[in-house]
Amino acid sequence: MSEVAHKTRSVRKPKGEGHVRRGEILAAAEQIFVAHGYEGATIRKIAEAVGLSSTALYMHFRDKAEILNEICLQAFSALHNRQLALSEAETEPQQYLRRLMLVYIEFGFENANAYRLAFMTPTMMSEDGSEPVSRKVANELFEHFKGGVRLAVEGKVAPERVKALTQVLWASVHGLVSIMITKPHFDWEDRETLINDQIDILIKGLLHP
Repeated sequence: MSEVAHKTRSVRKPKGEGHVRRGEILAAAEQIFVAHGYEGATIRKIAEAVGLSSTALYMHFRDKAEILNEICLQAFSALHNRQLALSEAETEPQQYLRRLMLVYIEFGFENANAYRLAFMTPTMMSEDGSEPVSRKVANELFEHFKGGVRLAVEGKVAPERVKALTQVLWASVHGLVSIMITKPHFDWEDRETLINDQIDILIKGLLHP
């Protein structure tokens, strides 16, 4: 057993602090999923990391899929909240779209582990086959982004092109985030330069096809 797991095993949360324990489970699971992959992670490993028995962990989550989907839900919700806050701050359509892409990229770099799980790991159905709530929030994220694209290209492209253009922009910013967090030792140029150059190219390509 690891030293961290040994130390945390002796720390028991008083009754009524289940939400705190739940947060600890999610934090530990996030690291274990990234380190071992979804298949390599087990309920036992996650439980040991927070000083619980597997049986006790099942009091908080039904299965491993529910833990992963809760991590994804929290990531999607946090990013969506950033989008909503941005909606109130920006009015100029092109600048708003630029900020939407920048917020997405910044979120990915600031929350690399959660980003890997939310955007680079397949959605897992729970053992009972129920639809993950995280999928609904992920769709809301996309629709919000699509709304920003629609405003920026209004009068410039046919409305039926908006969905495809949104997917291209999303895939592009995702590509930058994912490759830089998975290949950190590559000789990258300054991150801010890469981000600004990418967004400039995307905006120009979108508005001047």
